[in-house]
Amino acid sequence: MNLEYYLLIAPPILLALTIHEFAHAYIANKLGDSTAKDHGRLTLNPLKHLDVMGTLMVFIIRIGWAKPVPVNPMYFRNPKRDMLWVSLAGPLSNILLAFALGFLYRIMNITIFQYENSLIIQMIKFMMSYGIIINLILAFFNILPIPPLDGSKILAGVLPPQYEAWYEKYMGYGHYVLLGLIVLSFAANIPIFSMLYLPFVRFFSLIFAGTQFL
Repeated sequence: MNLEYYLLIAPPILLALTIHEFAHAYIANKLGDSTAKDHGRLTLNPLKHLDVMGTLMVFIIRIGWAKPVPVNPMYFRNPKRDMLWVSLAGPLSNILLAFALGFLYRIMNITIFQYENSLIIQMIKFMMSYGIIINLILAFFNILPIPPLDGSKILAGVLPPQYEAWYEKYMGYGHYVLLGLIVLSFAANIPIFSMLYLPFVRFFSLIFAGTQFL
């Protein structure tokens, strides 16, 4: 992989991470919590959202994270329900972005562009296909019910009250579970996450773009 490859995948990666965090901030603000807005996170400026290590991980293994958006549930009318919607906003925004890119990809394949073999057209199609892939991976990764991922907060929002105390204890160990899975994946050379997300990416890329990526 050369410099040209990384220059081509950088825009879709930055867009996916930025849209994800912006969606969290936007929904939180709509539901009454302006904390993210007050911290300058209600913006599409990628520099406000990027976490250096998390972004590098996306480039290296396609799984990573941005700087978490600050949220204060005390400002919500219904903290449990509203936190669920704020958490769901990130993965859902990535799925919607993958859908939009897939729609554009289909258009390019059924119009005059399909007969155009120029380098620019091929580069655009590559970035769109990679954008679909990375958005679907981020969406899937973030809905896993492992703290601190969005899926853990989504699950907390639908759990019956009798299980909340147990889940609070589990939340404290979530970081170690996630780190352990990442280390195990590298140390044992077992592609744990890719085995999980590949069916998801292949199914939705076929639905959205008409092509089964990966």
